Amino acid sequence: MSAPHPLNQAVIAQALHDLRNGQLRRCKAMGFGDPELDALKQPAMVSILLNATVSWCSVQVNRDVLQRLLRQVHDVDTEVATIDRMLRLGASTEMVSRFYGLTHQEVALRREILGLPKRKGRHPVLNETQETTLWEHWKPAVKARGIALNDDTAMLTLTLDLADELALPASVIWSAIHAWIEQGLT
Repeated sequence: MSAPHPLNQAVIAQALHDLRNGQLRRCKAMGFGDPELDALKQPAMVSILLNATVSWCSVQVNRDVLQRLLRQVHDVDTEVATIDRMLRLGASTEMVSRFYGLTHQEVALRREILGLPKRKGRHPVLNETQETTLWEHWKPAVKARGIALNDDTAMLTLTLDLADELALPASVIWSAIHAWIEQGLT
């Protein structure tokens, strides 16, 4: 004797769960009509449907949704890599919190996982030579990349690139850039 079809069992289990929780529309969206839903109220009918060896339902993959979900995995990987890069390049807890919503405790844990030293206070401000060098790199890069001054995401990427290139803390570069923008020096 053949075993019951597992897809039938899964669909019945879901339908019964939805019915118990008042989700009649979900049952109807699966394809059940009123007569079938009435049958699910009778244990003998449920048993027949559960133990059927022939599949009485089918699955259709929604490829658009599936692709979106698969991209989310990539997006999460990218987000984790960006947070790690930010921390390695000296971004402040406030910066990480602003862009990715991490709490101070979560940022401290990420720093610990990455083996970064504990932060003691703020990074020092730029001296005049460092600020001039930063300006000479930042101003042409904004123009070359076509970054709008209010595009914080693009500005963050540029900040991290400059922190890497100039060996300056990202939080200091971020502060200097925003000070220039606020003062209208752009």
